[in-house]
Amino acid sequence: MLLDISLQTDPGTISDDPVMEARRQIEICNACRYCEGFCSVFPAITRDKVFADGDITQLANLCHNCRGCYYACQYTAPHEFDLNLPRALATARVESWERLAWPQAPARLFQRHATPVALMLVVSLALLFWLISALPGGGDGFYAWLSHGAMVAIFTPAFLLPLVSIGVSLRRYWVETGGGAVTGKAMAQAIRDAGRLRNLSGGQGQGCNFEKAERFSDARRHAHQAVMYGFLLCFAATASGTVLHYVFDAPAPYGFWSMPKLLGVPGGLLLVAGCAFMLVLRRKADPALGAPGRSGGESAFIWLLGLTGLTGLILYALRGSDATGIALAIHLGTVLALFLLLPFSKMAHGFYRFAALVRDAGDR
Repeated sequence: MLLDISLQTDPGTISDDPVMEARRQIEICNACRYCEGFCSVFPAITRDKVFADGDITQLANLCHNCRGCYYACQYTAPHEFDLNLPRALATARVESWERLAWPQAPARLFQRHATPVALMLVVSLALLFWLISALPGGGDGFYAWLSHGAMVAIFTPAFLLPLVSIGVSLRRYWVETGGGAVTGKAMAQAIRDAGRLRNLSGGQGQGCNFEKAERFSDARRHAHQAVMYGFLLCFAATASGTVLHYVFDAPAPYGFWSMPKLLGVPGGLLLVAGCAFMLVLRRKADPALGAPGRSGGESAFIWLLGLTGLTGLILYALRGSDATGIALAIHLGTVLALFLLLPFSKMAHGFYRFAALVRDAGDR
């Protein structure tokens, strides 16, 4: 197939700059358009002929790394164009997370390495063990080990400060990508796409090629859905407990048929199952189609997310026993590490991708 438009860059010149390299490959894709019916990235590409840096950032975050375009492409190596669009967009994507994060230094550290993630977990665990041993409890259930007031004092700033950080990052993203006013229709469409994880099906409903070559599968989509809905159920469980405590004057502990437990137990199970499934799938995936040098940090965060659900389930199973204090410290330490890493780890991708979906829905 002949390329039918002039390219802004030399199609055969590979760049070390992530944005420049992604632009080179996107321009070739825009000239070819063989993958026009694939995920949302390709219809978005066809809306432009010249791509600014902000356009590359938007397209990179709109990509869900399903990898179908790579296996369909006629310009991959050994062709002189040497296209690997999943890798190019993944590299530009993580570069944008690190560059737009506030502050930047922790994002660059935690995105690249597993060791800092593990260290943050160890420090959080040590802090919670020390607090439980040093501070008097006050109440029933878990509060007998660490009072409600102490938990609020620890976790309120640990939750709010990362949200402020993410808010600053998303504002930077929106400005860089040229996002305008958000309409209700665009927001509703983005919520539907995010809820179904439509782009993880390759956009055609047949599944993606993440696991192996040309094998289509919805396994990765289902794993992400388990993690996403598990996390949301756990968050809803915590929120419902907060409402019961402050609005209805009904403090913990709660029985199994209470809202916090009916939401939290299934949420924890989904979170653990989804994270375990994702780790298995990552072992099957071709590392050459992802962002180089980020595998350790990504895997470490999946482990941390899964441990958050697992330690919560273990704590519930051990309630009322002599091991409750130890289980409580481990669970709260894991949750604390998760919250503190929220803006700087792979978890940030959910916020950026939702913003990309909102922007794309508005463009459409």
